[in-house]
Amino acid sequence: MKRILLTAFLSASVFAYSQWTIPAASPRATVEQQFSMSKITIDYGRPGVKARKIFGDLVPYNKVWRAGANSSTKITFAQSINFGGKTVPSGTYGLFIIPNEKEWKIILNNDSKQWGAYEYDEKQNVVDVTVPVQKLNDKQEYFEISLQPIDDNAVDLVFKWDNVKTLVPLKTGKPETVSQIVEKLKEIRQIERDAAKK
Repeated sequence: MKRILLTAFLSASVFAYSQWTIPAASPRATVEQQFSMSKITIDYGRPGVKARKIFGDLVPYNKVWRAGANSSTKITFAQSINFGGKTVPSGTYGLFIIPNEKEWKIILNNDSKQWGAYEYDEKQNVVDVTVPVQKLNDKQEYFEISLQPIDDNAVDLVFKWDNVKTLVPLKTGKPETVSQIVEKLKEIRQIERDAAKK
């Protein structure tokens, strides 16, 4: 009996220990927003200001930045989308930024699996848009990407860090045909079934 109790205690201890991790300097975050008939998902690292000068120093002006920390930021559109006025097909993209004091260039790149921006290749760019920078009234300690709904077919992709903010308007892409909608719904249902089996 003692042996059974000891084994149960050790198993519970190992399980509890496995739930703990070392605090990350730039915690990873996932943002997911239902949008139109599908969703948008963003996976990124959240560096902190930590009393550093950010833009123009830690993140240099006029150089490509990974839009976060550690591995490059990934954004997934489950349907075609209008990205700041430009049409982008559904898929997963690396999201990069070239910051400047008054405006940022926001880039979607075909390479979503690299570490940082060390292997960034401009030839892999799918689309880029240049958007104005706004000053924040309150300091944003940790870099944040959010999706702010405007209506059923429009959302703002918002970036905030330190004392600045910028955004890219997203809208649904070209209207889907009935057959495309049915196929998408079948794909979503199959993904849900597969996830339920795991």
